[in-house]
Amino acid sequence: MKEDIRETVKDRYAQIARSRVSGCGCGCGPTEPAKMSLEVGYSAAELASIPGDADLGVGCGNPLALAEIKAGDTVLDLGSGAGIDCFLAAERVGESGRVIGVDMTDEMLDRARGNARQGGYVNVEFRKGHIEALPVEDNSVDLITSNCVINLSPDQPKVFSEALRVLRPGGRLTVSDIVLTAPLPDAIRNSVSAYVGCVAGASLKDAYIRAIRDAGFEQVEVVGETPYAADSLLELPDVKQIVDDGTLSRDEARRAAESVMSVKVHAVKP
Repeated sequence: MKEDIRETVKDRYAQIARSRVSGCGCGCGPTEPAKMSLEVGYSAAELASIPGDADLGVGCGNPLALAEIKAGDTVLDLGSGAGIDCFLAAERVGESGRVIGVDMTDEMLDRARGNARQGGYVNVEFRKGHIEALPVEDNSVDLITSNCVINLSPDQPKVFSEALRVLRPGGRLTVSDIVLTAPLPDAIRNSVSAYVGCVAGASLKDAYIRAIRDAGFEQVEVVGETPYAADSLLELPDVKQIVDDGTLSRDEARRAAESVMSVKVHAVKP
């Protein structure tokens, strides 16, 4: 089952990587990536400072907005995609720091590496791997970021335990992700398009925070939260079919959509 989920996610994000517009990934919405990224918290200046092909418009927030990045830091981005957060972090860590992006999709890695060459980034590298088994040394990272990716993992507690492993003592975790305030109906929970759209795999908010604490993190704090755009969920192909065939009423589907939230979470390794 876990491998089936990974392959489904990998296939969908490979399609997005090959395109030049946002697909219905975690940023399902406007087809212009820059518009989507502006809506979830990136500034126009940030987007102008990186290669244009690094922004796929599939995030649900800007995890770097509240991150304290210092010159010389080592930053790790989980599910780095085409590299948007890696390149923004690279400017802040400077020549004495480095940024590592991890992604499991070859097409995303190819695109990110091409963007790094185009932008002349010498302090950024992209590694292939799963976020549940990071190809990163123990106690080697100062900051971990992730943007709307952990909800896609079939083993979220393992992601957080791996994050703790690779962080140095005092290292920080700053992520944007999708969580739920109420359980989803089974019809949506079992929807493929809702899964790759970062909804069906999302955890209840309390469970998500508990998983971070259970991994061993301290000072776990939700530093921001915004509602998910309900209309985005209702426009997903599987969800539209569920409503059209009467499995769920449109009101039931909308109530489910209103239980979906984007959160920014910060935590520290003791």
